[in-house]
Parts: sequence; C-alpha cells; structure tokens
Amino acid sequence: MRTSAVISGCLALVLLVLVVAGWSPLLSFDRAVDEALHRNAVDHPGFARLHRVLSDWVWDPLTLRVLAFAVALVLARSGRRRLALWVAGTVVAAAGVQQAVKALVGRERPVWPDPLDSASFAAFPSGHAMTAAVVCGLLLWVLAVVGREPWRGWGTAAGVAVVSVLGVGWTRLYLGVHWPTDVLAGWLLGWCCVAVAILSYRRTAGRRSPSAGTPADEEA
Repeated sequence: MRTSAVISGCLALVLLVLVVAGWSPLLSFDRAVDEALHRNAVDHPGFARLHRVLSDWVWDPLTLRVLAFAVALVLARSGRRRLALWVAGTVVAAAGVQQAVKALVGRERPVWPDPLDSASFAAFPSGHAMTAAVVCGLLLWVLAVVGREPWRGWGTAAGVAVVSVLGVGWTRLYLGVHWPTDVLAGWLLGWCCVAVAILSYRRTAGRRSPSAGTPADEEA
C-alpha cells in the first residue's frame, strides 16, 4: 500500500510538472484526443446526452460525496466511529487537495464553438475522476474492513467501482470539459489519497492497545 501511494503520488506530480511546463508532446496528445472525441459527440447528440446524465447526476462529485457520508453515518451508528471518521475525513481532505491543485496549476479547460457541457473551476485535475477514485476506493476498503467472511457480492461491488471510476473519466473527455491528463491526474491523486488514508488508519490501529476493546473488524 505504501508503494502504491508513493508511485501514484509521484506520477501525479510528474504530470503536474509537465502540464505547468507546457510540454508540447503531452499537450498535443491532449488536444488530439479531445478533438476526435468532440467531433464524435457532436455527431451523436443522443449519446452525448446520456453522457451528461451519467456525468452530471449519477457520477457527479456531490452524488458520490453524499454516498460516502451516508456510509460514514451508517458506520458511526453501528459503533465503527473511527472508521466512519476516516471515510468522511478522507473525502473532505481529498476535496481540499483537489481544489488546492486546481488553484496551483490554473489550467484552462477545452474551449469549443459548440460546447456540449459546461464546468467550473480549473481543469487540472479532474474533480469528477478524483472524487470517483476516492469514494469508490474507500467504499471497497470499508467492505474489506467490516466483512468477517468472504462476501459473494465482492466481485460485483468491485466491478461497479471500476466501471464508475473509468466511466466518469470517459464522460468528462467525451463531453469535452477535460483534457486526458486532467482525468489521469485525478485518478492518480484520488488513489494516493485512499492509500494514505488506509496506511494512516492501520498505523493508528496498531498503536491502540488490545485492552481498549477495539472491534476486530476495525483492525484490518
């Protein structure tokens, strides 16, 4: 887990440096991908509307954050207050990191004569992609922590999480409101936040005395 946190954080930092430096091969790649997808989206308005529903409602950051806070509330009411705090705190911290990086980089979003959607704030990193990675990663971790036995629905839950994380990134590109590197950076930063949260949770769990009566399912 420590290795994945370091790798994802370093890769996100490399992307940030290349974007800020205006590395032309990377920017040309971003432009080429977005132009191709935008032409397809303009030619298929019905398909584009479906992407807007998925992006602006189903996988919207607010929707995902509400889901995460609802899970945290359920955990708190079931006596797993520390786990609930970690879930809610990670979501809040990730949102802060996201906005700080957006303000630091200040990257402009793609501009089209025939836009299909609109978005606020700077482009890098994608808030949709980062939030999806954070929330889906946290929820899978919660399932692993609270599950006492192998759960038959684990494969389904993991599949839904993967589809959601990849799907929301795709919708942002297809709708022309992000560059590919924005989405990739969002995924990397999102997973880095989840990995750091898991590591810190395990470290604090290891410092707790067994006599404190900590539930076994919170020690995973």
